[in-house]
Amino acid sequence: MSTVLNVLLPIFGLILVGFICRRTNRLGETAASEMNRFVVWLGLPALLFSLTAKADWAHIWQPGFLLAFTGGMLAVFLVTLVYRWKTTGSLVDASIDGLSAGYANTGYIGIPLCVLVLGEDGMAPALIASLLVVCVLFGLAVVCIEVGLQSKKGLGGAIVQVVMALLKNPLVVAPLLGAAWAFGGVQMPTALDEFLRLLGAATVPCALVSLGLFLAQRQSGPSEGAWPLVALKLVLQPLVTWFIAFVLLDLPPFWAHAALLLSALPTGTGPFMLAEYYQRQAALVSRAILFSTLGSLLTLTLILLLITP
Repeated sequence: MSTVLNVLLPIFGLILVGFICRRTNRLGETAASEMNRFVVWLGLPALLFSLTAKADWAHIWQPGFLLAFTGGMLAVFLVTLVYRWKTTGSLVDASIDGLSAGYANTGYIGIPLCVLVLGEDGMAPALIASLLVVCVLFGLAVVCIEVGLQSKKGLGGAIVQVVMALLKNPLVVAPLLGAAWAFGGVQMPTALDEFLRLLGAATVPCALVSLGLFLAQRQSGPSEGAWPLVALKLVLQPLVTWFIAFVLLDLPPFWAHAALLLSALPTGTGPFMLAEYYQRQAALVSRAILFSTLGSLLTLTLILLLITP
């Protein structure tokens, strides 16, 4: 139990610090947005580039882990998408709800959690999961939204729009550039390595405090239906992932534990950003993020008790 507390308390402590600072107005209304910009455009890209540039790609290429994590993620997204589409009649809102149910917070919570639980090797599954969430799930949701909006460009235009958006996303570009550097076989200069290390070291604390600032923001509008999304994210997704990783594929313990841990993460801020971008009602999404983050204290504790000696 002490191991679990040592892992979770620092992470959720930083989230709580951000939450308190915003609620007591120690940090202003734009603090969450500005700190998030730093993480997205500087800190996390530096960390992802450095990791992929120095990664052992033979170690990272794990088809079983890819299937387990992606299977649980897409299963929850599709179930939610179909159900909400039938009940609301809106493919756009159903896509955002599906994203809220399947979008794991791999960047802000997953990376520090995996490193703390699994050691430095835990960065590899966290990195893979982050790319899958951003490139696969987020991209699929955007395509569905564009189709639902009946874009004049049609499905082909929507796909082009998604590809262009991903190519402008620093969280996608940075690891791709890092991978290109690694395959080039060029030794990273010491000065560049230290620059990236210093910048990347600020990522985790800033990301967690930023998340706390975001969760402290009060959202107006109806938020009914948040708890079913939370249950899908914190219960169904880990169950599906566990079945694939432990029963169907019988993965090695390290990769099975990583897949299960990452699948049980709370909802990230991606669905909220998408709802805001398309000017949809964001109250439901923000509540799902808040409730799942709080609920993950329990679910992650239970999982850590199961996988840690």
